[in-house]
Amino acid sequence: MQDWLKMSAAALGRGIEAGEIDPVDLAQTYLDAASAHPMSHRIYARLTPDRAMAEAAAASARAKAGQRLSALDGVPISWKDLFDTAGIATEAGSALLKDRVPSADAEVLRVSTMMGTVCIGKTHMSELAFSGLGYNPVTETSPCVHDPDTVSGGSSSGAASSVAHDIAPLAIGSDTGGSVRLPAVWNDLVGLKTTAGRISLKGVVPLVKSFDTVGPLARTVEDAALALAALEGTVAPDLRGASLKDARFAVLKTLALDDLEPEPRAAFEGAVAKLKVAGADIVEIEAPEVIEAISHAGPLYPGEAYGMWRTEIEANPGVMFQQVLGRFRAGANFSAPDYVAAWETLNALRETWNARIAAYDAVLIPSCAILPPKIADLEADEAFYVERNLTALRNTRIGNLMGCCALTLPTDVPSCGIMLNTLPMQEERLLRIGTAVEAALA
Repeated sequence: MQDWLKMSAAALGRGIEAGEIDPVDLAQTYLDAASAHPMSHRIYARLTPDRAMAEAAAASARAKAGQRLSALDGVPISWKDLFDTAGIATEAGSALLKDRVPSADAEVLRVSTMMGTVCIGKTHMSELAFSGLGYNPVTETSPCVHDPDTVSGGSSSGAASSVAHDIAPLAIGSDTGGSVRLPAVWNDLVGLKTTAGRISLKGVVPLVKSFDTVGPLARTVEDAALALAALEGTVAPDLRGASLKDARFAVLKTLALDDLEPEPRAAFEGAVAKLKVAGADIVEIEAPEVIEAISHAGPLYPGEAYGMWRTEIEANPGVMFQQVLGRFRAGANFSAPDYVAAWETLNALRETWNARIAAYDAVLIPSCAILPPKIADLEADEAFYVERNLTALRNTRIGNLMGCCALTLPTDVPSCGIMLNTLPMQEERLLRIGTAVEAALA
């Protein structure tokens, strides 16, 4: 049974289909592993054993009757603690929402449950999802898989930790500026940022609704594809036969390659070299519209976030982590005309970007410019926290601002990844390309 903790979600599903794995035993194995893990309290905000065992029992009965609902029917999943769970606390890493208990599941959790997945727990996160580092002194700071004294990345910090530490085979997080991809790369996982508007946000605690997205953190691209199908109640794309022969990639030089630490630079260059060997044609491109888009992030992110949360925040600001509080309050510096003008500009920049990248299968960039920082260093120096947070999110935010769907894959360098960005609503195509890239990097 212990081998189950190392298997991909897809492999676990195949084991259930073959009658080799009982979902009840599988759920209990993961619940026991999570309970016994020495850092479980830093990863899970709460386990959901009663729900998990009831869902697993139903999955077991379906499997025995030959009536499985999907490839992930009976497979355990951890959920970031901003997805509403009926009768179970959902606090989004903030004391502002302490003891908040929703009456209904988030729409994506409802759909995923209808596809047979098993909810085993809610994972820790950056406060209200407004940090890329995963440092949260209000609740818990989840550990990076390579060093428990470093952050795991945010805001889906516990989601990444749960999979990387083998106490969930698959996790669901959210991504507004990099919150799926950043913790995925620092924990050597696959992370999928879906296109804004593709997956329902009903029942998801919001940060910036215009950019909020839902996506999986997984061990393999196949797992990410199956998770996407489960979240939407659809059939996963066929990934068989994916190849890089005749693939065309663009390496984005603008901004994305600036000031890289040595390890991410070497990892990215090594990964690109492997893709060339596998048959891909790769060219370098400049895209000045990316820099202009980044310059409008102020009114678009803090402006909308503070508009969403101002009443709750100002009623009790003292319970918040001061760095997160400051990011929200920065939104007060922007007016409604600033916000509208920024969106008008960004939409025009997206048209330019989409035309520029349309001829390529994906745009390649390093997933993150830096390695995960030490928790103690972030605690000791506020200026260091601010600088590391912005630097960590720089490359991932390109995809959010330009409206892309994006996929990060691990390289052979720990906590370093390569990211593929492509046109909006092209997730199935992106996952197929990602499967071929995954094989080339292996």
